[in-house]
Amino acid sequence: MQDYVLSGEGRPKPVKWWAPSLPSVELARLRTLSDHPATGNFALWVALLLASGAVAFALYPSVWAIPAFFIYGTIYSSSDARWHELSHGTVFASPRLNRFWYEICSFMTIREAYLWRYSHTRHHTHTIVRGADPEIQVTRPAHLLHLLMDVFHLRGGTAEIRRILRHAFIGLAPAEASFVPERARARLVRSSRIYVALWALLILACVTWRTPLPLLFVIGPRFYAGWLHQLLGLTQHAGLAENVSDHRLNTRTVLVNPVFRFLYMNMNYHLEHHVSPTVPYHALPALHAAIRDECPPPYPGVWAVYREMLPVLWRQAFGELEAQVARPLPG
Repeated sequence: MQDYVLSGEGRPKPVKWWAPSLPSVELARLRTLSDHPATGNFALWVALLLASGAVAFALYPSVWAIPAFFIYGTIYSSSDARWHELSHGTVFASPRLNRFWYEICSFMTIREAYLWRYSHTRHHTHTIVRGADPEIQVTRPAHLLHLLMDVFHLRGGTAEIRRILRHAFIGLAPAEASFVPERARARLVRSSRIYVALWALLILACVTWRTPLPLLFVIGPRFYAGWLHQLLGLTQHAGLAENVSDHRLNTRTVLVNPVFRFLYMNMNYHLEHHVSPTVPYHALPALHAAIRDECPPPYPGVWAVYREMLPVLWRQAFGELEAQVARPLPG
């Protein structure tokens, strides 16, 4: 297995990805943007955040506040899925609404908005290509302890905080400068400084009011209730093929219940999302139906993914770097 070779300019070479034989008219229809689905989705999400937050606040500091904050934090942590979709600019038809909610969700989930917009672009153009994709969640050899730590966002979250602090006071690392264009770097630094200032205000509020409540409601949920994002996030690519130009081999679609689909914004249809990232989240089930005959069968549930994936990650962790899940291709 070879590391991906960069071009002479130090940037990844273009990758020609597999594409389904979907008529262009049908694909254009699926790519049509609308404010309506997302308006209802975000209205419900905000209502659930406010309602669960109010219950958690009312129950604090009794023992019943623990499950209440767990529910609130799980809903809050779905900001990570929302950040992801908003980064593509397809959630709303309105660019202003996309930008507004992208900034909000980026801060909520501790992902600096400018860095992750460009990082995620590179992830889509070079998905799970070593040396080119900056978002490979499970590297080889797999670090199982790191995966367990990120159930509580301990590794990823603390790394993001350190990175934002570095951007605010020092600047970008060379690897980051390879995919963040020059025109965006000053805005990235300014954005990082705003994040740090808001964190300082949250800490000051905790100290002044002698309560952890500000951090329990903002930022903290990503650590104490990020379990669902980690559970579903690992199903996207972990254990699959690296350095291939076919998303059917390195990306999964898994069927989940309606609650998970709502919180995860249909990112369980992850193969479809990578095949056409400009298709909005609400149209991914239709894209799935349109191309399913050309794709591996979807996993019937999360447990089916983990039952197949965990033995492969275990083998990778103990030296079998070539171990991977082989997805069957039609025909």
